[in-house]
Amino acid sequence: MIAAAAATLLSHYRRHPGQLVMLLLGLWVASALWSGVQAINASARDSYDRSAALFDAGLDRIERRDGEPLTLDTYLALRRAGIAVSPLIEGELALAGGERVTLLGIEPLTLPAASGIQASGGPDALGDFLQPPWRIRLAADTLAALDTARDGERLLDRDRQPLPPLALDPSVPPGTLVTDIGVAGALLGMPDDAISRLLIAPGDPAELPAALVRLRAERLADPGQLSDSFHLNLTALGLLALVVGLFIVHAALSLTLEQRLGMLRTLRALGVPGTTLVVLLAAELLVLGVVGALLGIVSGVWLAGQLLPDVAASLATLYGERVGSELALPWHYWLGGLAITLGGLFSAGATTLWRAARLDVLGLGQRQRWRGGLQRQLAIMAVLGAALWLLALALWLWLSGQPPGERLLAGFALVAIGLLAATLWLPPLLGLLLGWAVRGLRQRPLAQWALADLQLQLPRLQLAMMALLLALATNLGVGSMVGGFRLTFLDWLDQRLVAEAYVRPPAEQFAASVAWLEARDEVVALLPTRRADATLRAAGVAAQPVGVYGITPAPRLTQRWPLLHTEQGVSEAWQAFAEGAALINEQLAIATGLEPGDRLTLSSAEGPLETAIAAVYPDYGNPRGEVTLTTTALAERFAAPPGSLGIVLAEGSDVAALGQALDRAIDLAGASLIDQRAMKQQAQAIFERTFAITRALTMLTLAVAGLALFTSLLAQGGERRAQLAPLWALGVTRGRLAGVSLVQLSLAALATALLAIPLGIALTWGLVAVINVAAFGWRLPLHVFPSQLLLALGLALAVAWLAALIPLWRLWRSRPRELLMEFSAA
Repeated sequence: MIAAAAATLLSHYRRHPGQLVMLLLGLWVASALWSGVQAINASARDSYDRSAALFDAGLDRIERRDGEPLTLDTYLALRRAGIAVSPLIEGELALAGGERVTLLGIEPLTLPAASGIQASGGPDALGDFLQPPWRIRLAADTLAALDTARDGERLLDRDRQPLPPLALDPSVPPGTLVTDIGVAGALLGMPDDAISRLLIAPGDPAELPAALVRLRAERLADPGQLSDSFHLNLTALGLLALVVGLFIVHAALSLTLEQRLGMLRTLRALGVPGTTLVVLLAAELLVLGVVGALLGIVSGVWLAGQLLPDVAASLATLYGERVGSELALPWHYWLGGLAITLGGLFSAGATTLWRAARLDVLGLGQRQRWRGGLQRQLAIMAVLGAALWLLALALWLWLSGQPPGERLLAGFALVAIGLLAATLWLPPLLGLLLGWAVRGLRQRPLAQWALADLQLQLPRLQLAMMALLLALATNLGVGSMVGGFRLTFLDWLDQRLVAEAYVRPPAEQFAASVAWLEARDEVVALLPTRRADATLRAAGVAAQPVGVYGITPAPRLTQRWPLLHTEQGVSEAWQAFAEGAALINEQLAIATGLEPGDRLTLSSAEGPLETAIAAVYPDYGNPRGEVTLTTTALAERFAAPPGSLGIVLAEGSDVAALGQALDRAIDLAGASLIDQRAMKQQAQAIFERTFAITRALTMLTLAVAGLALFTSLLAQGGERRAQLAPLWALGVTRGRLAGVSLVQLSLAALATALLAIPLGIALTWGLVAVINVAAFGWRLPLHVFPSQLLLALGLALAVAWLAALIPLWRLWRSRPRELLMEFSAA
């Protein structure tokens, strides 16, 4: 009996193969987008774990206060004093294929126990590492991206000279080579006694000489933590794509059940227990889910491979963290993708299983019986939507009193609840609008019939329209956020890049570079900068590490440097700054609640420095809190080394000629003059690539929504032709019937797009005012672009027309006899 019942249920797909295709297609695209995003996240986190496990991430660093390079004598002096330090050399190595990699030279015998390199490979590998011909350790994904010699065992440097043999080490971060410190120094062309920095265990209480500074490991940026917001954004977009794809599945399952109601009642009447039918339907869902999930996971891995370069560029730009070019997928990734897809499938099919369990054997198996409860269903959706709006309001009120760092997950919950509430309200609003329109068109019978018929189609179209609403609102919200960020970012670049050229001379040549530039007639002013680290203390604020940035308050800079909040005015703020007050960036102001007029204390080499806050300035893209002082204060109080040098030139000066003259006069060891225009172009190119992944996912979500609409129209194509047959019999031509159907769908799509516009604006506000503040610590202005609003309307119509293309073509090609036969069968 069970085998016969299963064969009978599956025979439905033999008669309706399109429904089987749509079910698998919905599962496929939903699983592919979700799995692709998770594959990207898994690969990135693998890179973070490898970076965190490397010796350089969990250890304190020792550097000179004056910025001069460390030497072997400093290392030996510290070791003789009983301080357990380990030397490190770091530099960029150019290879024969044009690739540039980070080369790290270590002395593994002195590395603290917190490093992970000593245990890698065991004693034999360590012996090979320290003895000729030595070894270079690298990850497999790094090797795959490099140009190797013909034998595949040696790397070649820029001069085509072979490097030491390679040893694969999965613990090494991507884009990084690790070798013995002596070998690294020779490959980088560094002096024999040069050391980049010294490493020391975090718990070592050693007292250092005054000329050295210790950078605590906890102050160093942790990429895994900093990029959590980026990956959470990707996860949210992937989850949204999964939900939109499941709308396709839900619509196809509902139609499949409706068309099998008569078959199910017949099986029940023949003695098949209801429990058996539910189990068979659940097994059918399980088989379909496994097939669709496996297809989706395989496609998701391919999609992740296509998008990973853009993600790597985004993470390198935002956080300076390298991510491997090869996907690294743990075993639980595959099980997780399968579980999420099956969970989504059974949540979408829960209604189907519930209705099958409650099937009335004596009920009439009419296909349209479920439309009788339309008004009750719409009322329930309206009430649930209102409840969710109230929940979103309560969550927003709660969020307003929480620290920014604790708002991220709650902010995503707020956005998700708002999207769900709006989605539930869509069908009742469409039904209400259509009801008003039907009553207003009593003098136009065909138009009145078209709107009334569209109202009856709502139960079949509502899921597709809900998917379209989500996709349009997301596209509009993310597009407005990215567009607003772009405008703000470019305006901020124009304000911050006030000099015509920039150069970063080595510390030992900084004074000579300044003297040479000051003697040039075309140089109007020099704007040097410095950087340091400090611990901030203030009333009511817990002590925390901050970056300290030094700028020169010349008129050219103060006239264009943007200030968000001041105590008495912009000019007064700059006057106070020149006299010793501080500026703080928006990230620090939001995180601590500090305002202009408050006082703060910074730790420095010369003792605590107490000063007032003159203003708050925007600092887009910086993940850390930062205090800005004058360069004089950083040189005197913090012993900060010189940084970059802005060069203000007279109008009409040739930047390239000045750079060539500077190179001839002073050997800057590879540091060259950078034109402001080239810097802006490079920043814009990085920005565009940074958000390529976001744009790609939003467009893919919109494509899935169009597929959901296409699925709904294609599935009910035969039934629609049967309903249109009486109109043809009354004299309405097939062309006009196709036009009426197209107008119906266009009206529904336009109404959905009009409702998506305020939802998209609300989503933009949530992104810039809640999520962006929680994720990055700074707030973007809210921008609404009329062109994007018009584009949303156009996209809605385009999606509707493309989805209706095949069903309308079938209607146009249908012969009158076929219409009458389908009407008779219905």
